Amino acid sequence: MPTRPTKILPLLLDKKAKGEKMFAVLIDPDKADEKHLAEVVALSKQHSVDFFFVGGSHITTQHLARVVSYCKAYSSIPVVLFPGNSSGIDEGADALLYLSLLSGRNPEYLIGKHVASASMLKNSLLEIISTSYLLIDGGRQTTASYISGTIPIPSDKPEIAASTAFAGQLMGHHIVFLDCGSGAEKTISTEMVEKVKNWIDLPLLCGGGIDTADKAAQMWQAGADLVVVGNAIEQHPALIKDIAHRKAS
Repeated sequence: MPTRPTKILPLLLDKKAKGEKMFAVLIDPDKADEKHLAEVVALSKQHSVDFFFVGGSHITTQHLARVVSYCKAYSSIPVVLFPGNSSGIDEGADALLYLSLLSGRNPEYLIGKHVASASMLKNSLLEIISTSYLLIDGGRQTTASYISGTIPIPSDKPEIAASTAFAGQLMGHHIVFLDCGSGAEKTISTEMVEKVKNWIDLPLLCGGGIDTADKAAQMWQAGADLVVVGNAIEQHPALIKDIAHRKAS
């Protein structure tokens, strides 16, 4: 079995320990044509984005490798895979979020998909980051909830989210990711972010419904260590500058 590099998780832990907030741009390979990808990568370099997350709940094209390769060729920003299943794996990336959908009760997304991908990852040099993935109700059904066949945690039940996240920590997961899903109508409540933050010692990632710099700042202020933005940047790449500015302020 190969020795896997471990640079992304230590970076997350180090920044968390220092209180440094982080910003990841999520790129959906299905939606990243060459012009859009070039613009997003250039703006991300210019404004010191911390990570590219590449993937999605349902990838229907064969553009994953192209997107990963472009990000690696034209920037030094770490590329982290955000896979919905084994089709979201590419060896050209730096790391992979090994997502366990703890908010749902579908065994396929708790362990089934993981078993299916294990043979692919056994000899991989990707850094594997075990992730407690919690879908939170963002006001509408998203691709993630539809594909996984699970019901998100109600937005007004922060204690359920906190208990679930802490269970993931007890099981040995490396990070916690609260996500309303792509195209969510609203973000995770600050009350829920604060509650989860107080229950766990792990890096806390938050995404979904963040379409302004103010909303990103609210997530950071509530306790998120890393904010993930994808759908809004697909529509308005210049948002990268606004969010990065708020992170630095």
